Amino acid sequence: MRTELCAAISYHLVIADDHPLFRGALREAVAGMLSGAEIAEAGSFEETTRLLDAAGEVDLVLLDLSMPGVRGFSGLMYLRAQYPGVPIVVVSANDDPEVIGRCMDFGASGFIPKTLGIEAMREAISRVLAGELWIPPELALPQTSDPGTSELVSRLASLTPQQVRVLMMLSAGLLNKQIAYELGVSEATVKAHVSAILQKLGVESRTQAVIAAARIENGHWPHTALSG
Repeated sequence: MRTELCAAISYHLVIADDHPLFRGALREAVAGMLSGAEIAEAGSFEETTRLLDAAGEVDLVLLDLSMPGVRGFSGLMYLRAQYPGVPIVVVSANDDPEVIGRCMDFGASGFIPKTLGIEAMREAISRVLAGELWIPPELALPQTSDPGTSELVSRLASLTPQQVRVLMMLSAGLLNKQIAYELGVSEATVKAHVSAILQKLGVESRTQAVIAAARIENGHWPHTALSG
């Protein structure tokens, strides 16, 4: 069985969720299948990135979509861009097929609904550790027919980690000088990032970029976000 094979290897995992009780339950599920695994926990997105920066090789991140520091798919986008070699499984209470499909579009290696049973969770994690992709087998993901939707997903996925952070701050209403202070860079650098974001998203103004960010938060991707 896959879980038995996983138990023979030492793994390093990060559980990122702002609910301590669920983190504990997930840790128990993982520890029960991966003997001797190193399991770190983070209650915010900042803690998550700090753990990943400090750690050596991380084999898997179990990421909640909704936690302090991120909204919508922005956390997943940032981690995929900043740590491209680390597999990420989204663990969320929102099991809407469209949301799951978007997570996979943005590079998640799997999606585990929080309502999933322990044994099914273990099977999902073991499959991802074996290099597979995993979503609930009974789920039929919606097929995207709107080319504008696919284009916007592709454009957003092309943002660098710093550009994702700047876009998140723009959506929070921060000015360039405030973003510069938060990131520890010059205003000129922020302006360069904003210009690059506008170019990559195919929009002409900060307002239109924020509209695209709102689509990230809400999980909706109408093609109007491209034309503004």
